[in-house]
Amino acid sequence: MESEMNMLQVGLIFLGFAALIGVAFWLARMLLMRRARAVGYGSVRQYLYAIPASDEQRFDAVELALKGLVITFLGVLFAPLMFVGLVPTYYGFRKVILCYIASPSGDTGL
Repeated sequence: MESEMNMLQVGLIFLGFAALIGVAFWLARMLLMRRARAVGYGSVRQYLYAIPASDEQRFDAVELALKGLVITFLGVLFAPLMFVGLVPTYYGFRKVILCYIASPSGDTGL
């Protein structure tokens, strides 16, 4: 009876972590969709792949990268958040690097 209870507890903990990961991805997607529509893009994919043109979009790219880093560091305490934080970190730093590559004069305004 004790081993069955231990397996039940392990299963519930696993399901709890899986639900936490799912909710975190859903929340991140909703926040990105809201931001993409506010800036004027039709979808999250267009927003994430676009090269930032204005200063507001450049600062938004830096903010996205920093938020991703914070979530990733929180993943040290809560392991499932590690994977959620990698997505905004990647796309945020990608946008920041594209700012520097796309600018012909090298002045990005950051």
